Amino acid sequence: MKLKWSDITPEAAYLNRRAFMAAGIAALATPALGLSGAPSAFSTDEKPNSFDEISNYNNFYEFGTGKSDPAAYAGSLKTKPWSVAINGLVDRPGSYGVEDLAPDAALEERIYRLRCVEAWSMVIPWLGVPLAGILNKAGVQSGAKYVAFRTLEDPAQMPGQQTGIIDWPYREGLRLDEAMHPLTIMATGLYGKVLPNQNGAPIRLVVPWKYGFKSIKSIVSITLTDKRPETSWQMLQPSEYGFYANVNPQVDHSRWSQATERRVGAGLLAGRQETLMFNGYGDQVAGLYAGMDLAKNY
Repeated sequence: MKLKWSDITPEAAYLNRRAFMAAGIAALATPALGLSGAPSAFSTDEKPNSFDEISNYNNFYEFGTGKSDPAAYAGSLKTKPWSVAINGLVDRPGSYGVEDLAPDAALEERIYRLRCVEAWSMVIPWLGVPLAGILNKAGVQSGAKYVAFRTLEDPAQMPGQQTGIIDWPYREGLRLDEAMHPLTIMATGLYGKVLPNQNGAPIRLVVPWKYGFKSIKSIVSITLTDKRPETSWQMLQPSEYGFYANVNPQVDHSRWSQATERRVGAGLLAGRQETLMFNGYGDQVAGLYAGMDLAKNY
Protein backbone atom coordinates (compact mmCIF):
# COMPACT_ATOMS: atom_id res chain seq x y z
CA MET A 1 0.00 0.00 0.00
CA LYS A 2 1.35 3.42 -0.94
CA LEU A 3 1.41 5.81 2.01
CA LYS A 4 1.44 9.55 2.36
CA TRP A 5 3.23 11.49 5.07
CA SER A 6 -0.26 12.38 6.31
CA ASP A 7 -0.63 8.73 7.29
CA ILE A 8 2.22 9.10 9.78
CA THR A 9 1.66 12.74 10.86
CA PRO A 10 -0.94 13.91 13.39
CA GLU A 11 -3.98 14.93 11.33
CA ALA A 12 -4.30 18.47 12.67
CA ALA A 13 -0.64 19.26 12.06
CA TYR A 14 -0.82 17.74 8.59
CA LEU A 15 -3.94 19.72 7.60
CA ASN A 16 -2.50 22.97 8.94
CA ARG A 17 0.70 22.43 7.00
CA ARG A 18 -1.17 21.53 3.82
CA ALA A 19 -3.38 24.60 4.11
CA PHE A 20 -0.32 26.80 4.54
CA MET A 21 1.41 25.21 1.55
CA ALA A 22 -1.70 25.48 -0.61
CA ALA A 23 -2.05 29.16 0.18
CA GLY A 24 1.56 29.78 -0.68
CA ILE A 25 1.31 27.84 -3.93
CA ALA A 26 -1.84 29.69 -4.96
CA ALA A 27 -0.18 33.03 -4.31
CA LEU A 28 2.90 32.14 -6.31
CA ALA A 29 1.29 30.14 -9.10
CA THR A 30 2.00 31.09 -12.69
CA PRO A 31 0.68 29.20 -15.68
CA ALA A 32 2.62 26.32 -17.25
CA LEU A 33 6.12 27.24 -16.15
CA GLY A 34 7.11 23.70 -15.20
CA LEU A 35 9.12 22.98 -12.07
CA SER A 36 11.10 25.50 -10.10
CA GLY A 37 13.30 25.34 -7.05
CA ALA A 38 14.53 27.69 -4.38
CA PRO A 39 18.13 28.79 -4.98
CA SER A 40 20.72 27.11 -2.78
CA ALA A 41 23.98 28.32 -1.27
CA PHE A 42 25.38 24.89 -2.14
CA SER A 43 25.19 25.61 -5.88
CA THR A 44 28.33 26.22 -7.90
CA ASP A 45 28.63 29.38 -9.98
CA GLU A 46 30.07 27.39 -12.90
CA LYS A 47 28.10 27.48 -16.14
CA PRO A 48 25.77 24.48 -16.44
CA ASN A 49 25.87 22.19 -19.42
CA SER A 50 22.98 22.50 -21.85
CA PHE A 51 19.83 20.43 -21.43
CA ASP A 52 20.67 18.59 -24.66
CA GLU A 53 24.14 17.67 -23.39
CA ILE A 54 22.81 16.49 -20.03
CA SER A 55 19.97 14.46 -21.51
CA ASN A 56 21.87 12.86 -24.40
CA TYR A 57 25.18 11.79 -22.82
CA ASN A 58 24.56 9.31 -20.03
CA ASN A 59 25.61 6.09 -18.37
CA PHE A 60 22.45 4.15 -17.55
CA TYR A 61 23.18 0.52 -18.37
CA GLU A 62 19.57 -0.48 -17.79
CA PHE A 63 19.03 0.94 -21.30
CA GLY A 64 22.34 0.00 -22.91
CA THR A 65 26.05 0.68 -22.56
CA GLY A 66 26.37 3.44 -25.17
CA LYS A 67 26.23 7.06 -24.05
CA SER A 68 23.27 7.71 -26.37
CA ASP A 69 21.42 4.47 -25.54
CA PRO A 70 19.52 5.87 -22.54
CA ALA A 71 18.07 8.73 -24.60
CA ALA A 72 17.20 6.30 -27.39
CA TYR A 73 15.54 3.59 -25.31
CA ALA A 74 14.40 5.06 -21.97
CA GLY A 75 11.10 6.24 -23.43
CA SER A 76 9.73 2.79 -22.64
CA LEU A 77 9.96 3.45 -18.89
CA LYS A 78 6.64 4.20 -17.21
CA THR A 79 7.29 6.60 -14.32
CA LYS A 80 3.73 7.26 -13.15
CA PRO A 81 2.55 5.96 -10.79
CA TRP A 82 5.80 5.30 -8.90
CA SER A 83 6.49 4.54 -5.28
CA VAL A 84 9.60 4.07 -3.18
CA ALA A 85 9.70 1.50 -0.37
CA ILE A 86 11.43 2.81 2.74
CA ASN A 87 12.19 -0.02 5.13
CA GLY A 88 14.68 -1.57 7.49
CA LEU A 89 15.67 0.31 10.65
CA VAL A 90 13.03 3.04 10.45
CA ASP A 91 10.05 3.87 12.66
CA ARG A 92 7.64 4.41 9.79
CA PRO A 93 8.30 1.88 7.02
CA GLY A 94 6.07 1.99 3.98
CA SER A 95 5.75 2.62 0.28
CA TYR A 96 5.67 6.33 -0.51
CA GLY A 97 4.82 8.20 -3.69
CA VAL A 98 7.45 10.40 -5.32
CA GLU A 99 5.11 13.37 -5.04
CA ASP A 100 5.07 12.90 -1.28
CA LEU A 101 8.81 12.36 -0.87
CA ALA A 102 9.73 15.37 -3.01
CA PRO A 103 6.71 17.69 -3.42
CA ASP A 104 7.13 20.38 -6.05
CA ALA A 105 6.74 23.14 -3.46
CA ALA A 106 9.75 21.84 -1.50
CA LEU A 107 12.21 21.59 -4.40
CA GLU A 108 15.56 23.35 -4.35
CA GLU A 109 17.79 24.10 -7.31
CA ARG A 110 21.22 22.56 -6.76
CA ILE A 111 23.73 23.36 -9.51
CA TYR A 112 26.32 20.66 -8.96
CA ARG A 113 29.43 19.39 -10.65
CA LEU A 114 29.14 15.78 -11.82
CA ARG A 115 32.38 13.79 -12.21
CA CYS A 116 32.27 10.39 -13.90
CA VAL A 117 34.89 7.77 -13.05
CA GLU A 118 35.56 7.66 -16.81
CA ALA A 119 37.21 11.08 -16.41
CA TRP A 120 34.54 13.29 -17.97
CA SER A 121 32.40 15.84 -16.19
CA MET A 122 29.37 18.12 -16.43
CA VAL A 123 27.62 20.83 -14.43
CA ILE A 124 23.94 20.05 -13.87
CA PRO A 125 21.14 22.23 -12.42
CA TRP A 126 19.23 19.59 -10.46
CA LEU A 127 15.88 20.12 -8.77
CA GLY A 128 15.45 18.06 -5.64
CA VAL A 129 15.15 17.79 -1.89
CA PRO A 130 17.71 16.84 0.79
CA LEU A 131 17.73 13.09 1.42
CA ALA A 132 18.08 13.86 5.14
CA GLY A 133 14.57 15.30 5.21
CA ILE A 134 13.12 12.11 3.73
CA LEU A 135 15.01 9.91 6.16
CA ASN A 136 14.04 12.04 9.14
CA LYS A 137 10.38 11.74 8.21
CA ALA A 138 10.74 7.97 8.02
CA GLY A 139 12.31 7.99 11.49
CA VAL A 140 15.85 6.61 11.44
CA GLN A 141 16.43 4.20 14.31
CA SER A 142 19.52 4.39 16.49
CA GLY A 143 21.01 1.16 15.15
CA ALA A 144 21.10 2.35 11.52
CA LYS A 145 24.58 2.91 10.09
CA TYR A 146 24.08 2.65 6.32
CA VAL A 147 21.50 3.37 3.65
CA ALA A 148 21.00 0.92 0.77
CA PHE A 149 19.31 1.82 -2.53
CA ARG A 150 17.92 -0.26 -5.39
CA THR A 151 16.88 0.61 -8.93
CA LEU A 152 13.76 -0.78 -10.57
CA GLU A 153 14.23 -4.24 -12.07
CA ASP A 154 11.95 -4.64 -15.09
CA PRO A 155 13.64 -6.00 -18.24
CA ALA A 156 10.50 -5.37 -20.31
CA GLN A 157 10.87 -1.63 -19.68
CA MET A 158 14.64 -1.60 -19.28
CA PRO A 159 16.07 -3.61 -22.18
CA GLY A 160 19.64 -3.40 -20.89
CA GLN A 161 18.58 -5.64 -18.02
CA GLN A 162 18.10 -8.44 -20.53
CA THR A 163 21.90 -8.72 -20.57
CA GLY A 164 24.16 -10.05 -17.84
CA ILE A 165 26.43 -7.01 -17.63
CA ILE A 166 25.43 -6.44 -14.01
CA ASP A 167 23.75 -8.61 -11.40
CA TRP A 168 20.44 -6.74 -11.55
CA PRO A 169 18.91 -4.81 -9.94
CA TYR A 170 21.48 -2.04 -9.64
CA ARG A 171 22.44 -1.48 -5.99
CA GLU A 172 24.16 1.37 -4.20
CA GLY A 173 24.82 2.43 -0.65
CA LEU A 174 26.01 5.24 1.59
CA ARG A 175 27.14 5.54 5.14
CA LEU A 176 24.38 7.17 7.18
CA ASP A 177 26.39 10.34 7.78
CA GLU A 178 26.96 10.65 4.01
CA ALA A 179 23.24 10.19 3.36
CA MET A 180 22.35 12.81 5.97
CA HIS A 181 24.84 15.37 4.67
CA PRO A 182 23.11 18.52 3.37
CA LEU A 183 24.79 18.18 -0.06
CA THR A 184 23.10 14.82 -0.67
CA ILE A 185 19.79 15.16 -2.48
CA MET A 186 17.07 13.17 -4.17
CA ALA A 187 16.46 14.78 -7.56
CA THR A 188 13.19 14.77 -9.50
CA GLY A 189 13.96 17.41 -12.12
CA LEU A 190 16.53 19.54 -13.92
CA TYR A 191 16.43 22.78 -15.89
CA GLY A 192 12.88 23.47 -14.69
CA LYS A 193 11.63 20.21 -16.18
CA VAL A 194 10.59 16.86 -14.79
CA LEU A 195 13.61 14.56 -14.75
CA PRO A 196 14.01 12.88 -18.16
CA ASN A 197 13.78 9.10 -18.12
CA GLN A 198 17.37 8.76 -19.32
CA ASN A 199 18.61 10.81 -16.37
CA GLY A 200 17.02 8.57 -13.75
CA ALA A 201 13.32 9.48 -13.62
CA PRO A 202 11.29 9.79 -11.63
CA ILE A 203 13.64 10.02 -8.64
CA ARG A 204 17.39 9.54 -8.24
CA LEU A 205 20.18 10.09 -5.78
CA VAL A 206 22.75 12.87 -6.30
CA VAL A 207 25.96 12.85 -4.23
CA PRO A 208 28.20 15.47 -5.86
CA TRP A 209 31.52 14.62 -4.18
CA LYS A 210 31.41 11.01 -5.39
CA TYR A 211 31.85 9.50 -8.84
CA GLY A 212 28.64 9.50 -10.83
CA PHE A 213 27.89 5.78 -10.54
CA LYS A 214 27.10 6.27 -6.83
CA SER A 215 24.14 8.50 -7.76
CA ILE A 216 21.73 5.64 -8.39
CA LYS A 217 18.77 6.24 -10.71
CA SER A 218 15.07 5.28 -10.86
CA ILE A 219 15.03 4.26 -7.20
CA VAL A 220 12.37 1.88 -5.90
CA SER A 221 13.71 1.08 -2.43
CA ILE A 222 15.65 2.72 0.39
CA THR A 223 16.71 0.47 3.26
CA LEU A 224 18.27 1.57 6.55
CA THR A 225 20.62 -1.11 7.85
CA ASP A 226 23.35 -1.74 10.38
CA LYS A 227 25.54 -3.55 7.84
CA ARG A 228 27.42 -2.09 4.90
CA PRO A 229 25.37 -2.91 1.81
CA GLU A 230 26.69 -4.56 -1.31
CA THR A 231 27.03 -2.21 -4.26
CA SER A 232 26.83 -3.27 -7.90
CA TRP A 233 30.19 -2.16 -9.26
CA GLN A 234 32.08 -3.32 -6.20
CA MET A 235 30.38 -6.71 -6.51
CA LEU A 236 31.39 -6.87 -10.18
CA GLN A 237 34.97 -5.55 -9.97
CA PRO A 238 36.11 -5.12 -6.34
CA SER A 239 39.68 -4.35 -7.39
CA GLU A 240 38.50 -1.37 -9.47
CA TYR A 241 35.52 -0.01 -7.53
CA GLY A 242 35.29 0.66 -3.82
CA PHE A 243 32.34 1.37 -1.57
CA TYR A 244 33.12 5.05 -1.06
CA ALA A 245 33.91 6.15 -4.64
CA ASN A 246 34.94 9.64 -3.54
CA VAL A 247 36.39 11.77 -6.33
CA ASN A 248 40.13 11.66 -5.73
CA PRO A 249 42.68 12.89 -8.30
CA GLN A 250 45.46 11.12 -6.37
CA VAL A 251 44.01 7.62 -6.77
CA ASP A 252 43.71 6.40 -10.35
CA HIS A 253 41.26 3.86 -11.66
CA SER A 254 42.97 0.97 -13.45
CA ARG A 255 41.59 2.22 -16.77
CA TRP A 256 41.40 5.98 -16.28
CA SER A 257 43.67 8.56 -14.72
CA GLN A 258 41.70 10.61 -12.24
CA ALA A 259 44.08 13.57 -12.22
CA THR A 260 42.26 15.44 -14.99
CA GLU A 261 38.87 15.41 -16.67
CA ARG A 262 37.18 16.34 -19.93
CA ARG A 263 34.27 18.74 -19.55
CA VAL A 264 31.47 17.58 -21.86
CA GLY A 265 30.58 20.29 -24.37
CA ALA A 266 33.74 22.33 -23.81
CA GLY A 267 35.00 21.81 -27.36
CA LEU A 268 38.09 20.21 -28.86
CA LEU A 269 40.35 23.16 -28.07
CA ALA A 270 39.36 23.47 -24.42
CA GLY A 271 41.79 20.84 -23.19
CA ARG A 272 41.44 18.93 -19.95
CA GLN A 273 41.02 20.46 -16.53
CA GLU A 274 42.43 19.37 -13.21
CA THR A 275 40.14 17.24 -11.10
CA LEU A 276 39.47 18.65 -7.64
CA MET A 277 39.58 16.55 -4.48
CA PHE A 278 36.05 15.52 -3.55
CA ASN A 279 35.03 17.15 -6.85
CA GLY A 280 35.55 20.56 -5.27
CA TYR A 281 33.35 19.90 -2.23
CA GLY A 282 36.19 19.17 0.18
CA ASP A 283 35.43 22.10 2.48
CA GLN A 284 32.03 20.58 3.16
CA VAL A 285 32.77 16.85 3.26
CA ALA A 286 36.45 16.16 4.04
CA GLY A 287 35.64 15.88 7.75
CA LEU A 288 33.52 12.80 7.04
CA TYR A 289 36.70 10.90 6.22
CA ALA A 290 39.11 12.26 8.82
CA GLY A 291 41.74 9.69 9.70
CA MET A 292 40.85 7.35 6.83
CA ASP A 293 43.35 6.15 4.25
CA LEU A 294 41.57 7.26 1.08
CA ALA A 295 43.87 5.17 -1.12
CA LYS A 296 42.62 2.03 0.63
CA ASN A 297 39.07 3.22 1.24
CA TYR A 298 38.45 4.19 -2.37
